[in-house]
Amino acid sequence: NLVLCSKGIPQTLAAFGLEGFLDGAGCKLVFYLHRVARGVSLSTTCLLSGFQAIKLCPSISRWMELQIRSPKCIVFYCFLCWVLHFMVNIPIAMYVTGPTNSKNMSMVFVYRYCSSHLSDILFSVTAVIYLFTDSMCLGPMVWTSGSMVLVLHRHKQRVQHIRSSSLSPRTSHETRATHTILILVSMFVSFHALASILSYQITQIHNPSHWLRSISVLLASGFPT
Repeated sequence: NLVLCSKGIPQTLAAFGLEGFLDGAGCKLVFYLHRVARGVSLSTTCLLSGFQAIKLCPSISRWMELQIRSPKCIVFYCFLCWVLHFMVNIPIAMYVTGPTNSKNMSMVFVYRYCSSHLSDILFSVTAVIYLFTDSMCLGPMVWTSGSMVLVLHRHKQRVQHIRSSSLSPRTSHETRATHTILILVSMFVSFHALASILSYQITQIHNPSHWLRSISVLLASGFPT
C-alpha cells in the first residue's frame, strides 16, 4: 500500500497536468518512502519465501524448527529490513529536490514532478548499492522457490501410486501449489527486474518521454497491485 500510494498518487496528479504540487520536502518524502517501502516489500517477500521453504523441507526444518517457531524471530528480521532500507536510501532524501527550471540538464535527472542532483560517481555508487540489495533478495527467492517446487515434485512422485487407484480427475494439491509458486515468483522477478532496468534507462536518456516514465511506474506498481 505504501509503494502504491507514494508512487501512484503523485504520478496520477502529474498525469492530469498538475505542476508544482510538491516542494523540495515533499519530493524528498515521497521518493524516500517509495524506495524504503519498495525495499521492505522486496525483503519481506523474500523472507516469506525462505520461511516457507524451511517449513516445507524436512532436512532443514528439523534443526531450524525452534528458531523459526518464535514470532520474535520473524519480527526481528522484519525490523532489520526496515532499518536496512532506511539507511540505504538516505541518498534519496539528500539529493532529491523539487521541480527545476534549469536548462543545464547535464547534472540534473528530471522526473515528472521532482528532480535529483547527482554526480556521475555518486549515481554509479548508488546504483551498485541498489543492484546489490535487490540481487540479495531476488536471488534467494528464486532459489527457495525452486527448492519448494522440487520438494513438491518429489512428494507427488512418492504418493503417485496411492492416487493412481483414485478415479478423481482433480489436480493434485502439489501441482496446484507448484503452479502458484511458479506464477508468483515469475511475476515478482519479472516486474522488479524490468522496472529496475527501465528506471536505469530513463536516467540515461536526455529527455525521456512521458509514456516511458508511465510504463516505468506501471511496472514498479505491478507486483504490489
